[in-house]
Formats: sequence, structure tokens, C-alpha cells
Amino acid sequence: MPEAKPIVVVADPLAPAALDVLSSDFDVREIDGTDIPSLHSAIAEADAVIVRSATRIDAEALAAANKLQVVARAGVGLDNVDIPSATERGVMVVNAPTSNIVSAAEQAVALLLATARNTARADQALRGGEWKRSAFTGVELAGKTVGVMGLGKIGQLFAARMAAFDTKIIAYDPYVQPGRAAQLGVQLVSLDELLMQSDFISVHLPKTPETAGLIGESELDKVKPGVRIVNAARGGLINEKALAAALKDGRVAGAGIDVFDREPCTDSPLFALDNVVVTPHLGASTREAQDNAGLAVARSVKLALTGEFVPDAVNIQAGGVVNEEVRPFLPLAERLGQLFTSVAGSAPQSVTVEVRGDIVEYDVSVLQLAATKGLFVDVADQVTYVNAPLIAEERGVDVGLFTAADSAEYHSLVTVRGALVDGRAVTVSGTVTAGPREELKVTEIDGYDLDITADGPLLFLRYTDRPGVVGLIGGSLGDLNINIASMQVSRKSAGGEAFLAMSTDAPVPTEVLERVRETVGATAASAVTLHD
Repeated sequence: MPEAKPIVVVADPLAPAALDVLSSDFDVREIDGTDIPSLHSAIAEADAVIVRSATRIDAEALAAANKLQVVARAGVGLDNVDIPSATERGVMVVNAPTSNIVSAAEQAVALLLATARNTARADQALRGGEWKRSAFTGVELAGKTVGVMGLGKIGQLFAARMAAFDTKIIAYDPYVQPGRAAQLGVQLVSLDELLMQSDFISVHLPKTPETAGLIGESELDKVKPGVRIVNAARGGLINEKALAAALKDGRVAGAGIDVFDREPCTDSPLFALDNVVVTPHLGASTREAQDNAGLAVARSVKLALTGEFVPDAVNIQAGGVVNEEVRPFLPLAERLGQLFTSVAGSAPQSVTVEVRGDIVEYDVSVLQLAATKGLFVDVADQVTYVNAPLIAEERGVDVGLFTAADSAEYHSLVTVRGALVDGRAVTVSGTVTAGPREELKVTEIDGYDLDITADGPLLFLRYTDRPGVVGLIGGSLGDLNINIASMQVSRKSAGGEAFLAMSTDAPVPTEVLERVRETVGATAASAVTLHD
């Protein structure tokens, strides 16, 4: 019988193109996620579940899931997913953070133009049978100063579009370097300077404890008279009552608001004002954004269920895009973590993931996460990129990262170096070979130089160097019908301790390993099957 495909439950409607991405590799089951009994029944068998905004994946739903690996939200917000519960269970949570960035930027542009030209009021008047051209005289954008609050992806897209209107762009963002802003043709200023200089202000900040209510009464007292303000980012960044008051007294000439402190919102002091354009959170409401969100999470689900790193996972430490130069080192770091645990034979007290060479010019923090997963994958249940840091914390294992540009023998080298509770130190190192094959290699264990492929079943022995030992080992394994694929012996001096590394065609059972150890009088023996 063919192997059963992983099950992906689609709990809210998804774009056909996204379903096509999933259907070839997975058993896709579409359900109504708002029907709680149906959701719990379906999720019990699911490897992944995809939702939009209607379905809630709460602690109760997660408790019903027996083998769930990933929850995907086809959109940006994650209010309907219990992220702490998912993380505790090792379930990855992903969203589509860039799926709507163009749509959101364009919505901000639309609101700004509508406020500048009184579009909504003119439309209403004409529909009411009134031709009042002079009553709706607006202002041009050309030659004006546009203040952008938040220079992230959406803020950058908005700024680029505003530049086409022959405007001066200034921005407030304490996390952007002036050099980067200059590359974008934007001048960085303080918040007060932006408020006092801008003819138009558009908000593009995330909502955090620091930004909630950032524009309130005192800030609106500082604005340039006649300013027009747009918020298509997050509700609650602007105090709606304070904005309404500033609009009434004429200090603020107009506002375009797409988001509100509490949504759905059908009652706001802004709704009674003629100089305000309001829309019901339409920033992501385009066909393209909806399709992009579905496709993005479909690809993330596919990555997650095939064991790949998922850049859009929100509950994974060291998240973000993994550079193509770093990506081959992900499985290497994980396998080195596995190998460390096997060689150590006991729990480490602290571990440092040391990365050297060419790849440190990129962000390699994900390699620390991959190695942490490897440390526990053979000694704990259901270890994932999500819960590996939690498992390390629970076991009192401190995992750090060290990087250096120098690497004496290899273009790039990863070392997992740790101290054990009994005072011993263990190191394992490896690299990825250059060329199209990109082989994962173990290059060193505890100071013994090696060159062995980091894949499949491996056996390691320490013993006193003497003639005939290799023959004894080969004979012992042959008697037990275990075939040796490759073997390598490393030593620091003749007659001293030797270190043997061997790959076999099948895993070596514990009882066989113990028999081999006794046969050769090895001081230490370990076996591991390296895998992703």
C-alpha cells in the first residue's frame, strides 16, 4: 500500500492556487472551522491546519490535535491562534506577513488622496443631487512634506509611491539607520520634528506597548496647522477622541482612517465629521493580497511538513529569511547537536554553537536553534524548532552562539562545544563541502581529526592504539550481519588513545555496541543515526 499522505485541514476558504500547491503532496480536507465539533474532529488527525480569521485555534482545539505540526494563518494577524499553547506543544505557527504589504501601502495612498481632494464628501453631495465644486476645493501633494511614521516594508512602499508625487519625504523610525533611510531618499527626523513639519502624515507602525496611543492630545497640539493624517496600519496608534477634537477645531484639516482601536467598529466620534474618510479595515482586502496570503502559508506548510526551516514561523527563535549560503548548514548544525549528545552520553550543562568562516557575514543565529534541536531530538519527545529552546531551558542547558570570521582549514566551520555536569568537555565540528553535492562532513570530535559523512548510522569507539583492533571490530560486526560502509581511525600519537569513526548500513543496537566495546576493550563507545 502507498504511504499515507500528511493531512492538511483547511478550516477557512483558501485561494484555489493555494489548494493546488498543497494537493499534490498532502491529503487536503476542507471543513467549516467555525463548527467547533467538526474542527476538533478534523484536527485530531491533522498534521497541519490552515485558517483565516473566522476559525479559532485555541488551547482546546490544540488539545484535540494528536500529531499537529503547524498552524498557518493566511493573513497577517494572529489574534485567533493561541500562540503560547501552540509553542508549549511544539506546534509551529506561521502567517503571511508580507502578503498584503502592497495592498496596505496602496490603501494608505488612496486615503491620503481622498482626504486631499475631499473625494468622499464630493461623491456623497453629487449623489444627493448637489453640484458644489467650490465647496470641495482640495490641496495638491506636489511640493508638500509627507511624514512617514514607521519605515518598515509598508512604510517604504508608501514612501516610494509618495516620491512620485514630487513630495519631500521625512520619516520617524528609531530602529532605522540614517544611511538606510538616505538610500530610500528619506530624511530621518524625530517624532516632534515630523509632527511640526509634515503637511501629510501616514502611520505605518506596528502596535506595541510603546506605540499604542503614540499620537494623542499632546502630539496633535504640535502638528503643523492644516495637516492631514492617515492611518491604515493598526487601530489604537492614534487616540480617536483626541483626533476628533483636533479635526473639529481645524488644527487637523482631514483624516483617512482604515483601522480602529476596537474592531468591528460601527460607532466612533470620527464618523460624525465631514473631513474624515473612513473604511472598514480594507488594507488587505484585494484579490491579490488574499491570493498571496494563501500561497504564502501553503508554501510554509509544505516546508514545515518536509522538515525544512520556515522563515515565516512566528514562534521560532532566530526567525527571518535564511540566506542561501547559510541554508545548507541548517541540517549540519542539527546533526552536530545529535552527535554531541551521543558522544557526551550525558546532559550538558552549557553548550556554545561556534560558527566560523565565510558564512558569518550573514545572519547565522538560526544555526544555534538548529543545533539546540539536535541536542534533544534523540532524548526528548517531539522536539521541533519551536519547542527546542523551551526544552533546553527546562533542562537547565544554556545554549549560546559565538561567531568569528577566521577559519583555518575550512571556508566555513560549525562547532558544538559544551561542558558536561561531570566536568568533561566535548566538541564536535563539521562543514559543508563546496560544489553542487554540498556534502555534510564531520571534521573533528574531541580534537581527533576526521573526514566522515554526517549521515545515517555512525559508530564511535575510543581505545588504546594497538595492532589488530580494526580486524576485531570488523569481525564482531560481520558476525552480527552488520555491514561496514566506511571506517576511519584518528590518533594523536602512536600507542596512545585512538578514536574510530565508522558508518554502517544499518543502525547498531545497544547490545551489539556493548559487545563490540567489550571485545576491543574500548574506554568509550557510542552509536547514533544522524537525520534531519
